[in-house]
Amino acid sequence: MKTKIDYKKIERTAAIKSNTASAITYVLLTVWGLFVLFPFYWMLLTSVKDYGEYSSEIIPKLYTIHPVLDNYGNAFTAEPLFNYIFNTLIFTIVTTALMLLVTVFAAFAFARLNFRGKGFVFVVFLSLMMIPSELVVITNFVTITNLELRNTFTGLILPSVTSVFYIYLLKENFAQVPDELYYAAKVDGTKDMKYLYKVLIPICKPTVVTITILKVIECWNAYVWPRLITNDKAYYLVSNGIQAIRESGLGRDNIPAMMAAVTVVTIPLIVLFLIFRTKIMAGVARGGTKG
Repeated sequence: MKTKIDYKKIERTAAIKSNTASAITYVLLTVWGLFVLFPFYWMLLTSVKDYGEYSSEIIPKLYTIHPVLDNYGNAFTAEPLFNYIFNTLIFTIVTTALMLLVTVFAAFAFARLNFRGKGFVFVVFLSLMMIPSELVVITNFVTITNLELRNTFTGLILPSVTSVFYIYLLKENFAQVPDELYYAAKVDGTKDMKYLYKVLIPICKPTVVTITILKVIECWNAYVWPRLITNDKAYYLVSNGIQAIRESGLGRDNIPAMMAAVTVVTIPLIVLFLIFRTKIMAGVARGGTKG
């Protein structure tokens, strides 16, 4: 005797399992999101707490009834934070622009041009990624010092205009563009530079934007190299400025003012990521896809 199969029951069971799995996934992601966002919430909360209120809390509170903005004024008067932000903007814009030029041309050369020893040169180039960053910092420090470029924007910028990883990432994206487009362009008499700017860069725009945003974040957060190469406050970046505030009496005693300074420095990066998040995700996804 044949047994009837209840397809509706099977569908309901599958739907329940799917909904349960989705619910568990969203709960776990929500909990993880709260863990990730809590430090930012605590930073903002502390920055708007009155110094007396903060100092009187035996057990820190997760809220404040009377938020104040005086801490932001104290943060800007304790150190020339505006100057540090301006220096960082100059450093970030110039470094990112030079890095894009170097990265685009190098990636195009490795992806499309044919020259003797290209494979060997590329392998040697990638091997640079295996060198510990500490060794590179020491070498760059000695070089910049010998050139008498300490406490200059040139000394800050020069060691940061190349990135093996970004060149490799963009080279892989350029290589994914069909060769037929390049050969067709050459038949039409298109120069390599025109093909690069009219075809390759527009097609790989998400990756170019991603590299740009990542470099901006890297420059904005730079700490070790600026700390080594500058001891003149006229060339301090925001990372050095925050450290200077922390080492001053204000940073040790007035934690809310310290958090206000950190908030001022952090918010531009958060806004930048929120504006370009879709392009960053698209660029990363394209970088991990072949064909």
